[in-house]
Amino acid sequence: MSNLRNWDLFCRIIDNFGDIGVCWRLAKQLHVEHDLQIRLLIDDLDAAQVIIPNLNFSVNYQVCDEISITKWDEKTDFSEAAEVVIETFACGLPPVYLAAMVRQKSKWINLEYLSAEPWVADFHGKPSPQANGLTRYFYFPGFTEATGGLIRERSIAFSNQQDKTNNTLKISLFCYQHAPIHDLFTALQSNHHVVSVYVPASSILPKIADFFGVGLIKVGDCLSRENLHVQVLPFLSQVDYDDLLRDCDLNFVRGEDSWVRAIWAGKPFIWQPYFQDENVHIKKLDAFLDLFYVNFEKKEVVCEAHRYWAAGLTPKDVWQAYLDNLKAIETYTYQQAKQQAKQTDLAAKLVIFCNKI
Repeated sequence: MSNLRNWDLFCRIIDNFGDIGVCWRLAKQLHVEHDLQIRLLIDDLDAAQVIIPNLNFSVNYQVCDEISITKWDEKTDFSEAAEVVIETFACGLPPVYLAAMVRQKSKWINLEYLSAEPWVADFHGKPSPQANGLTRYFYFPGFTEATGGLIRERSIAFSNQQDKTNNTLKISLFCYQHAPIHDLFTALQSNHHVVSVYVPASSILPKIADFFGVGLIKVGDCLSRENLHVQVLPFLSQVDYDDLLRDCDLNFVRGEDSWVRAIWAGKPFIWQPYFQDENVHIKKLDAFLDLFYVNFEKKEVVCEAHRYWAAGLTPKDVWQAYLDNLKAIETYTYQQAKQQAKQTDLAAKLVIFCNKI
């Protein structure tokens, strides 16, 4: 248990819900598993409502799942600071609040984006003294013990893998708009197995509608062509999305939150990193592939599928090679997930870190 009980988490929602997805999971885990008093300050409650369904975006202060949630804008009272302040993803803290942090002598953590790049371990936990007398620490999540770990609740369990009882291939699809959905669906429709694709509603629905040659599609719609069947789901709660990942044979995920949850599902997955200029996202992808699949004899098959997907292409032969090795990929992914779960999780390491500095 932490000696520092009062924590504030600042979240600025840039786009795509990844920021709030990570912050909401972390806030709940810190409260439930470490008995901390958490206040989550969010700049866009309307967008956050997608991840926190019972959130009332018209109210500036409320409590959801025992987490205090405050609308972060120019009207927010920043006269008092918490003992621990988590600035997520370099979102920037208000000057008035920084002054309150000086008075409180707050611990200041900047939670960075997740990366498997080797340099992360060298920079994790490093202090940055500020002119106001505070020290800002850079906290890097990661896949090795030398980093800040991954978000993983104690409730996550790994059950034994089950053999498929039918010939239907179940796929979840959550990706950015520039993903090669047309190529993927073209390959899937002629697959020798029936393929069911489950798509949580997002910005990719127009591309799916275009593939099937229809107008607007909506939640609840089912579309079919040859062996391909696509079902449009609502944008799922985090709990329901985690269940979907565990239930599918293959998961297409993106960004950070769904990427980590795909690992804990223990099922084959294709990760699409968030696009960055100068192909920075490809460097992040390659670093992860090199680390996660380091001992896998079919590594190149997996790497090729990931790289083509990230590049906006899905050649049929690349996709077929991946499917032909799906059982081996599943076995390896499951084993890797169990190995990753032996490491200390991000929330626990964060509490230890803040008590130590």
